[in-house]
Amino acid sequence: MSSSTHWLATAAAQSVLERGGNAFDAVVAGGFVLHVVEPHLNGPGGDLVGLFHAADEASPRVLVGQGPAPAGATIGHMRGEGLDAVPGAGALAAAIPGAVDAWLLLLRDHGTWELADVLGYAIGYARDGHPMLPAAAAVIGRVADLFRESWPSSAALWMPQGRPPVAGELHRNPAYAAVLEELVLASEARPGGTRAQRIDAAREEWRTGRVARAIDAFVRTPHRHSDGRDHAGVLTAADLAGFAASYEEPMTVPFRGRVVAKAGAWSQGPALLQALALLDPLDDADVDPATASGAHNVLEALKLALADRDAHLGDGVDAAADAARMLAADYISERRALIGDRASTTWRAGWLSESTAPFAPPLAETAAGPAPRGATGEPTVARTGETRGDTCQIDVVDRWGNIVAVTPSGGWLQSSPTIPELGFCLGTRLQMTWLDERSSAALRPGHRPRTTLSPTLVLRDGRTEIALGTPGGDQQEQWQLPMLLRMLVGGWNAQQAIDAPTLHTTAVIDSFWPRTWTPAGAVVESRLGDDVIASLAARGHDVVRAADWALGRLSAVGIDAGDGTAAERTLWAAANPRGQQGYAAGR
Repeated sequence: MSSSTHWLATAAAQSVLERGGNAFDAVVAGGFVLHVVEPHLNGPGGDLVGLFHAADEASPRVLVGQGPAPAGATIGHMRGEGLDAVPGAGALAAAIPGAVDAWLLLLRDHGTWELADVLGYAIGYARDGHPMLPAAAAVIGRVADLFRESWPSSAALWMPQGRPPVAGELHRNPAYAAVLEELVLASEARPGGTRAQRIDAAREEWRTGRVARAIDAFVRTPHRHSDGRDHAGVLTAADLAGFAASYEEPMTVPFRGRVVAKAGAWSQGPALLQALALLDPLDDADVDPATASGAHNVLEALKLALADRDAHLGDGVDAAADAARMLAADYISERRALIGDRASTTWRAGWLSESTAPFAPPLAETAAGPAPRGATGEPTVARTGETRGDTCQIDVVDRWGNIVAVTPSGGWLQSSPTIPELGFCLGTRLQMTWLDERSSAALRPGHRPRTTLSPTLVLRDGRTEIALGTPGGDQQEQWQLPMLLRMLVGGWNAQQAIDAPTLHTTAVIDSFWPRTWTPAGAVVESRLGDDVIASLAARGHDVVRAADWALGRLSAVGIDAGDGTAAERTLWAAANPRGQQGYAAGR
């Protein structure tokens, strides 16, 4: 069973499963297809975070595909460029690309197929073409002038006819097809080696071969960034050669008889764990997003957890210890006591120790207004290339019990100029760092930016039964929380929980440039109901009504164990109807 944010990725994953591949073969095949067919949402120059539980392993693991800051990406260098924040578009904001190496690492260690078979789907779509998505065409249209005037290599790839593409038009990317074919050739040049050695040969080619050299050469030429000025990038071939994807143990919390697993302090995952811990002791009705009290409590718990995210999480020296402290029982009790009957209008991070004040990011307010254009999870793109971020999601479970959820992102076609020889651009994940040494999420060479990418696993009795995730930047944890509450407290199935009306707070410091926030802001789908919405407004929430089907792009897969025997085990998948882009498949 598989689910993803694009039908071609879902189809590729399902094809692999039906041809005898396992969940890891399938998710990697689908992941590379996403690079080709959702280029406005992710790319080879970007990153990913995965969570998986192999059937033959006792516990789940985190797949770390988030590259760190390059050696030349220092606060001093940014200040020397006249910047007070890392730009939201342009190669100066690029972390070391991590997605491709992470996909290959997962395939090497847990897949069964050869690289040529797994990459064949993506190579075919890149070389022969695929229908351009309406959303991708719209993104290109919004940055068309930027491409024409400042990023001619992007104009050549994405507007080959001199105009933005039309939805449904066939688009080809032969340069990226050639990159993937070279990885296959590198793997096949080791015919006497093991399968793992063949895949490692492809990883080495990615990190040290033509891709690394082309990136190094291209970024040295200054180009337009989102601040309106030209800067050169700092990413080098040596940076790419020095990075390798890896695995980590997840962080977990118990919740209503299950265990929820997330990535660690360098992600926003601990914020969802804290929100669950804050809500766990409350009555069922008081955590139900469909009730006035439940919706209010969800919003207030999220504000507290996300304030702690911005104060304490990152890849700093003490971040892991701080994340663990955020989930300590006494600290959770202190934070829960702050949830009152009225909407908070202040940013309230907690003190993890009596001697050290929490880092307080600048609070630049945005005016309240209509629901953002990115409410469905599609990126909001300015003419400058500034993007309020987004991503993809792919989840797979197989007949053997392997289960995986991956959130790939970054390297959006609008992130920075296309590198012509490669057919893709670099990501801009460093925009999530602060140019302030006091922050755990400060810009530091060799340290990961605190990513918003955040899939989730849910375990019962030591085995993973649900894998889920969503695009949406700062809304990823926020849209997952109501789904989890409806499933784990309300007993809903996954499709019902995804389809239900949802909400999120905008009283959070945006992870994307220019890093603003809206005190007391709440965005709700109108289907939540007039009574609940009126109650939120009466409690002091600054409510913005979104359309009925506007918020979230959740997808999930899972295993219903039945009586515990293989014969009684049922696999399922669920996808999001919003935007008419999510797909689930299986048989």
